[in-house]
Amino acid sequence: MIEGSRVYVPDPSRAARTHAGSVEAFETMLRRSREDPDAFWASVAAELDWMKPWDKVREGHFPYFTYFVGGISNPTLSLLDRHCARGNDNRLALIWEGEDGQTRFYTYRMLALEVNRCANVLKGLGVAKGDAVGIFTPNLSEAVVAVLACLRIGALFNTVFSGFSARSLRDRLESYEPKVVITADGGLRRGQVVPLKVIVDEAIEGLSSVKTVVVVRRAGTAVPMRADRDHWWHDLMATASSACPPEPMEANEPGIVFYTSGTTGKPKGIVHSGVAFVVNNYLYAKYHLDLHPHDVLWCTADIGWLTLHIWGIAGALANGATTIIYEGALDYPTPDRFYRMIDRYHVTKVFTAPTALRMLMRHGDALMAPFDLTSLDVVAVVGEPLNPEAWHWTYETLGRGRIYVNNTWGQTELSGCPLAGAAWLTPMKPGSCGPEFFGAELDVVDDEGRSVGTNVTGNLVIRQPFPMMLRGLWREPERHVRSYYSQVPGCYFTNDAAVRDSDGHFWVTGRVDDIINVAGHRLSTMEMESAIMECAGVTEVAVVGMPDAIKGTVAAAFVTLKAGHEASPALERAIRDYVSATISKIAVPERVIFTEVMPKTPSGKIMRRLLKEILTTGEVGSDVTGLEDRSAIDRLKALVREGGPSPTAR
Repeated sequence: MIEGSRVYVPDPSRAARTHAGSVEAFETMLRRSREDPDAFWASVAAELDWMKPWDKVREGHFPYFTYFVGGISNPTLSLLDRHCARGNDNRLALIWEGEDGQTRFYTYRMLALEVNRCANVLKGLGVAKGDAVGIFTPNLSEAVVAVLACLRIGALFNTVFSGFSARSLRDRLESYEPKVVITADGGLRRGQVVPLKVIVDEAIEGLSSVKTVVVVRRAGTAVPMRADRDHWWHDLMATASSACPPEPMEANEPGIVFYTSGTTGKPKGIVHSGVAFVVNNYLYAKYHLDLHPHDVLWCTADIGWLTLHIWGIAGALANGATTIIYEGALDYPTPDRFYRMIDRYHVTKVFTAPTALRMLMRHGDALMAPFDLTSLDVVAVVGEPLNPEAWHWTYETLGRGRIYVNNTWGQTELSGCPLAGAAWLTPMKPGSCGPEFFGAELDVVDDEGRSVGTNVTGNLVIRQPFPMMLRGLWREPERHVRSYYSQVPGCYFTNDAAVRDSDGHFWVTGRVDDIINVAGHRLSTMEMESAIMECAGVTEVAVVGMPDAIKGTVAAAFVTLKAGHEASPALERAIRDYVSATISKIAVPERVIFTEVMPKTPSGKIMRRLLKEILTTGEVGSDVTGLEDRSAIDRLKALVREGGPSPTAR
């Protein structure tokens, strides 16, 4: 696939209308970002607003580094104030649409005033610079306001995916210890009300850190409100002042804590600098999408995932564009919702996940016929590999050969995409994540840290820091170093496998640890295994990823039962229900395979890579010298091929 990949060269006339102006000018910038990164990042930062200039561009190296050292700013200065100060206060900043069709529109001035009110509400609740605020809502305009308000006063924010269960939410809040939690009475999802306030009440029971819960009235359902703790958002906002000066923040002070699944099953709190996050993503969004103030950007991600913050908030607002926040499912109440949104708002840039594109493919091309999609200019994706078939459909069918398709690669830890193309400037290759972007130096190495050369699979590493990378793990400094910097000295270890081709394009092939990517959501197999182990009769579990035509990857669980327990459809349903209740619906295994045997090493470690091979290809082609019982392979192959559970337990 890599060796035979076709190169698509963008229209040169379109390149002339980009920020760079030409391919040659862009390549000069790219070269400068690698040869003189300090001067390059200084020039980027100078395009944004500062209270005090920095003393030094960069100090230190992995695992501890700083950027724009001594520089004082506030993220909202560059996201809101500078547009208002330059006479663009009446430009449309935010469009919100609910799943039920409700809409709201905010100019940059309107959004700034709402953010100031919310900032004063948080101050009135005792939130000060450095305090933690948790946000557990669907994609609401209030959630965007709350995020920006936290940045305004220098508070830390953490948004949690609203599809998580009370247990998963509590796992994160126990670690994070927020003073205030912002939620909604409920959220709409495929016409059903998700009882968010009830989930929060269960999750924070006994958590002494949470002093206040602020509730947005969205679903209109009756919810319990504790008089000494709970407040309605609209009541607090009604009396709050719309004047709130931005809190001065040193460029490296933390602003964001974002939880991502870890290899031990315990979520990791990724800490990002608030100011450097904005500087880096201002530049990346500007060139990844060729983003201009006249553009309408729709990032389809949930606010519980960092993708929406990178593109839909920081990237869009820093560049003065209009951003769309949509609440519900992309194919509800009818499968043409996606196309209807593009037509209605004249969307020019879309940032989405490969899963969404494959879903649209499944619904059929006829759905798009009634809609005017000619405004569409760039479609970018992240979160999981974009297979060539979906790439071609996006470019040729959705875009009619007139758009730029940008398949990018990034991580929550990186808070952006250092592998990507520049829209209309970088040649496209279906399935490739593109070359290294501004200021990024990546490599593919073997287990000893040696470069493996072109067209060879190895470990993807980052050799030099860039401003928006993680600065640590929340209250876990040793885990921070162990997780990312212990594998290859002097490098950030991505835990992804990749190939670099002869043109310098990277192809990320999957994880090298025990995280699986389900529809763009990173899930810990350990967390899923732990939940299944709590089910009655289960004695051993191995969860691996298996290919799926729509979601890219789904979970499959190999389950061994205790003596005296039998496999049955009822037990399989119980396992699925329990995973849904304790983690999330997105974590529910697509297949539950009851088996008496597991492929193990002599020390008893389950060789999960062999299970994954059997599910993916039906065979095992890799090294099996460490396998204790070779007969287990044939028995498992037969079991997977037959598609049924073992009739009895061990």
